[in-house]
Amino acid sequence: MENNNNLPEPDTRPDVKDPSRRDFLKKSALITAVALTPAHAVKAAEKHMDERIAEAFEKMPLSLEINGAPHNLMVEPRSTLLDILREQLDLTGTKKGCDLGQCGACTVHVDGHRVISCLTLGIMVNGKKVTTIEGLAKGDQLHPMQEAFLKHDGFQCGYCTPGQIMSAVACIREGHANSEHEIREYMSGNICRCGAYPNIVNAIQEVKEGGLPV
Repeated sequence: MENNNNLPEPDTRPDVKDPSRRDFLKKSALITAVALTPAHAVKAAEKHMDERIAEAFEKMPLSLEINGAPHNLMVEPRSTLLDILREQLDLTGTKKGCDLGQCGACTVHVDGHRVISCLTLGIMVNGKKVTTIEGLAKGDQLHPMQEAFLKHDGFQCGYCTPGQIMSAVACIREGHANSEHEIREYMSGNICRCGAYPNIVNAIQEVKEGGLPV
């Protein structure tokens, strides 16, 4: 039929600017994208989300004193003292060697006693005092054992040195540094792959015989 009013013919095509139609197209595209997502990708995303949720709910409060400073943390029950020191508190002087309790590189003191921190859960030291290699020196003044290790060249690569020094201090405090044989026996849990054992023994003997405070 002829349009006598000189007006444009009405557009009978679907109006793509219609909000309801636009929303429909968006939802359809989203559903299609989800439908085409590989099943393994969806499962991986779900697993990741489950782990994040579990991690948030599983964390426990931990209060302890480290090198004289109080710390209040939230940790996973499975976290070791070693990982807490290194990853949450940035105290990286304590080294992760074998992570199996066999090399002694991660030795620290808990309430004055030496422990292997890679085998010690963080929640086990709740309310206790922890001393790491960073806590031995007093500012710029090195601990006598640290000075003795420098003097007698008790290290080469240095990786085991923090654990060696922590064990050496404990060895004297425990009363097990009365002879070279005894020192070697009670330091046997600390492995030096560079073989600096004679120098380490000399350092311990000097501190012990000199009556220096440990």
